[in-house]
Amino acid sequence: MIKYHKHIGIDIGKYNFVVGIEGIKDTKEYENTSSGIFEFINDNKDILANSLTVVETTGGYELELLYSLCERGYVVHRADARKVKNFIRSYGNSAKTDKLDAKALGLYGKERADKLEVFKPESKQNIQLFRLVQRRNDLKQMLVAEKNRLQQANTDKFVKNSCINMIDVLSNQITEITNQVEVIISSDQLLKAKHEILKEINGIGNIVAFELLILLPELGKLTRRQIASLAGLAPKANDSGKYQGYRKVGHGRAGVKPILFLAAMSARNSKTSGLRLFYERLINNGKKKMVALTAFNA
Repeated sequence: MIKYHKHIGIDIGKYNFVVGIEGIKDTKEYENTSSGIFEFINDNKDILANSLTVVETTGGYELELLYSLCERGYVVHRADARKVKNFIRSYGNSAKTDKLDAKALGLYGKERADKLEVFKPESKQNIQLFRLVQRRNDLKQMLVAEKNRLQQANTDKFVKNSCINMIDVLSNQITEITNQVEVIISSDQLLKAKHEILKEINGIGNIVAFELLILLPELGKLTRRQIASLAGLAPKANDSGKYQGYRKVGHGRAGVKPILFLAAMSARNSKTSGLRLFYERLINNGKKKMVALTAFNA
């Protein structure tokens, strides 16, 4: 059994983070900036050295803190927000504040220390790729919104030209980011090999391949069932006694499922794809279309 001197919980926000330390009644708030992180580490360096720190996943706002702690050799766990939420509920606590969450994260770390995986930072290259893909997806959403505005511009020439100019700018930015991602992948032999393997799968093209490679870096390290679960495509059992409930999928990694479904629809529509025959067989056996598409990916 692993023994830590203290268990520390950190609730992360966009601008601030709240720290709760085992044995200390009050919590403390720091700015979620480089200087704020440095201040936190400097204030608690003696405690951090022999403690387990639990940081909740919060849309990427936790990354700088995680990497700063790992660089100094401190033990950190990046907690699944859903698991922590269920843990808090198990105590019958429905109240929610940053201070309570920080304390709860510390308690979560204390009770499950032996089962929690220590966070290991990815390479700087993978981090750069992830941020590029995130930015590309943001620009794609902006592009869709701008195209919708163009359709609603009616006869207003100035508004139409403004929308067209913005669409051109966004399209060029997306192309530049795509080219940058391809350059980085091509310069790494392992990433390049994985990228080529993914492209051999019917329905997966160049763009989908690099998005999957970046959003699912575990590809090639986990079994297909583990990957399906990680992507939120593994059916969850819903049985009790003689009752066998409908099995649903969900709670997958953000951004992965839409990409896989686009690839599945592309494979379904291909006349030369063996997956199309698989899809048609499922439909003929009475399966719903969405169930058949999910089976493609799982």
